[in-house]
This record gives sequence, structure tokens and C-alpha cells, in this order.
Amino acid sequence: MRSATREALASTRAVLADLGDAVQLGTGVEILAAGRAIAGAPQLLGLLADPTADVVGKKAVIDRVFGGQSDATRAVLTAVAGSRWSSQQDLLAGIEDAGIRAVARTASAETSIEAELFTFETAVRSDAALELALGTKLGSPAEKGALVQRLVGSKVSPQTTAILEHLVQQPRGRRIGEIVRDASRIVADQAGKVVATVITATPLSDGQAARVARGIAERYGKDVSVNQVVDPTVVGGVRVQVGGDVIDGTVSTRLSELRLQLAG
Repeated sequence: MRSATREALASTRAVLADLGDAVQLGTGVEILAAGRAIAGAPQLLGLLADPTADVVGKKAVIDRVFGGQSDATRAVLTAVAGSRWSSQQDLLAGIEDAGIRAVARTASAETSIEAELFTFETAVRSDAALELALGTKLGSPAEKGALVQRLVGSKVSPQTTAILEHLVQQPRGRRIGEIVRDASRIVADQAGKVVATVITATPLSDGQAARVARGIAERYGKDVSVNQVVDPTVVGGVRVQVGGDVIDGTVSTRLSELRLQLAG
């Protein structure tokens, strides 16, 4: 991530945080919808991402185009427009980041959006036809959003539904698994946590899962949301992935390394 975008993200997140209780679920939904609208309007996107354009003029455009949205939504969009982004795609990613964070802030303490997103991703990954239907460039965004509604129904929180509907409508060139994992990391970060995918040959017991979670939390200095994946091919041991970090202590990996050493 380039420095301009890092600063823009920090500025936008600060504005969102300062809005406090003004941020409701509808705020996040509006921000995400605004991002899709901006992505579909090349001239508007070009203006908002232009670092040389007048900031006051950008704010006037935001007020004119999104005048029907809440004050909180316009405040976030104005912060986005007033920041310097490294590219148009970074600006769209920044709006998505703000929208997902706004949605996540409204979930109850008992709701685990990360777990619900992981369950959805797992279901899609296990069904090639469903993955194609959600990932194809041929289907309309509205149809994909409606498909998500039919799939999840009342099985997940309104927050997770809102995030998933947005993701399938605006993938921005990413595969469905990637966009869901990206969203899960944003949700976890908003809550001061990291997401860890733990892969084992057999399901972990509650005690084992707790020990793994404690170890990850100590390593990263944050609370952790653990997604468990059972994969018999790892034979034994544990593989942990946190973002781009992979800690691999599986038997299958050690055997592969031994074979390479013997072959050498």
C-alpha cells in the first residue's frame, strides 16, 4: 500500500470514528452503495480521485450527488474525496473499507461477522456452480445481490448480509473467496482483532482451540477470531495463516521437506 493511500485511509477512518453513534447500519449500507455508484460513473470517479481538483468543489459534488443520504454518509464521502489516494482503485477500496467498518460497528457483541463470512466462503468454495454464479462477469450486480439474499436469508446477521450483498455486486476484479477474506480482515481490525485460519487433520477440541487462540493472540498482541478448517491431507500438526503470515507445523509439510532433502 502506497503512502498516500495509507494516509487517506487513516484520515477517513478517523472521521468515521468521530461520528460515534451517528453511524447506523443504514450508514454503512449507504456508503457501500455510494462506492458502487461512484465506480459506475467514470467522470465522477476521476474527479474525486484527482489530487489536483479543488477540495471545496469535490465537497459540492458530493453534496449534490448524494444529497439524499445521511449526514454521516456524506461526512465519510467528503473525507474520502478530500484525501489524496494513490489511484482510483485505492479510492474505491477506501470507500469499501469505510462502509464495511460502519456496518461492523453496528453488530451486537454476540454477533461474529467474521465467523458468518467464513461459513459463507466455505459454502461457496465447496460448490463450483455457486462460485461461478457469484463470480461470473456475465451476471448483473442486482441478480448477484438477490442470490445472496436467497442463500443466507435469516441465517446470518443483517450486517453480514449487507457486506456480502455489496461484495458480490462490486468485486473489483477479485475472486469471491478473496473478497470475503478481505472483508473479514476489515471487520476484525475494526474490532481490534486479527483473523486466523487454523488448518488441522481433525477438528480441534475446545481446549486445543483455546490454546491455539491464546498463542496467536500473544504473538500478534491482539484478540483473535479463529476459523477452523479440517483437511485430512495435512496428516497431523497445525497450519496457521494470519493475513500473509503462515506458520506451518503440519506433518505433510515436514514429510515434503524431508523428501526434498533426501532427493538432494
